[in-house]
Amino acid sequence: MAAEIHSRPQSSRPVLLSKVEGHQDVVSAALLIPKEDGVITASEDRTIRVWLKRDSGQYWPSIYHTMSSPCSAMAYHHDSRRIFVGQDNGAIMEFHISEDFNKMNFVKTYPAHQNRVSAITFCLASEWVISTGHDKCISWMCTRSGSMLGRHYFTSWTSCLQYDYETQHAFVGDYSGQITLLKLEQNTCSVITTLKGHEGSITSLWWDPVQRLLFSGASDHSIIMWDIGGRKGRTLLLQGHHDKVQAICYLQLTRQLVSCSADGGIAVWNMDISREEAPQWLESDSCQKCEQPFFWNIKQMWDTKTLGLRQHHCRKCGQAVCGKCSTKRSSYPIMGFEFQVRVCDSCFESIKDEDRTSLATFHEGKHNIAHMSMDISRGLMVTCGSDRIVKIWDMTPVVGCSLATGFSSR
Repeated sequence: MAAEIHSRPQSSRPVLLSKVEGHQDVVSAALLIPKEDGVITASEDRTIRVWLKRDSGQYWPSIYHTMSSPCSAMAYHHDSRRIFVGQDNGAIMEFHISEDFNKMNFVKTYPAHQNRVSAITFCLASEWVISTGHDKCISWMCTRSGSMLGRHYFTSWTSCLQYDYETQHAFVGDYSGQITLLKLEQNTCSVITTLKGHEGSITSLWWDPVQRLLFSGASDHSIIMWDIGGRKGRTLLLQGHHDKVQAICYLQLTRQLVSCSADGGIAVWNMDISREEAPQWLESDSCQKCEQPFFWNIKQMWDTKTLGLRQHHCRKCGQAVCGKCSTKRSSYPIMGFEFQVRVCDSCFESIKDEDRTSLATFHEGKHNIAHMSMDISRGLMVTCGSDRIVKIWDMTPVVGCSLATGFSSR
């Protein structure tokens, strides 16, 4: 039965279609097979498995392959049936999957890293496999020869990777909270810029090549949208998760951002509206409302015979304020603050009730989500994590309209 295409009510929730269980350790990555009722999983238990949906409605492994080292990352190219698996020992192994998804043949091993592989992408046009790892580097290797083309080192572990196939630009997130934009060449690379805005390690990246927007999730529980095409740097800060944001996906068709956090939170953000950029925090030696000195302002404390106060910041105007001038809390979704944050008293008075209307929906995945992948054409999402369970979700009730054109849940 074809899915209907119409708007859904905001209160709708993701529908859990299936649970896939069987791994003995953390499931590092899970990918939905396009146009098939199937999932490919990679796990710390050293196995790669291809699960196909049987007539019973249950998923059973049609391929079960054991690796020499725990599997830490995976990339799958459906048109060529090529799969690249990164391992804890730094190697990447390439396999070819048969048309019926019942057999997987080894192709070659790439000595990409000296330590755990954190992310992989494959570019068919250049025949490059690009990866990041805990040896603090990005590497790109030729898939025809298996030889190393280039490496670039960072000051900390590299945690995630996105790649623009048209321009050969790579985005690398690391544990210091920095994102580096690189231009990759055949045997060299150049650093274009670095993006700084997170207060914790970068845990996920998503690149939208159409609008040229980069989304980053981090262990500081926040998401930042960077306008790369407009060269504006940070444009939006989104705060609605209560744990580190471990996976993100932007839906170009419906202008929505789906994000998942380690505590099982699933958020769907409405990006099809004019949002306000959060202000940069202002610095001052005294409260910018009542002019009382902050505790490091020794001279003013001495002159006025007063005790110094602790500095806070209003999230709406960015001013440095004392506790007495910022006694209120408010959500302000148009600026990305979906739960209550500190605002100065005058900004609190300016926020109307309708300004507090949420611009995101929040749902409970009920398991640790370390990795998420979406099949946007069918409105399906797969999540996996440390509880060893893989969950397949129908997201069409929450992504504004059905993305499917003839999808049957069977």
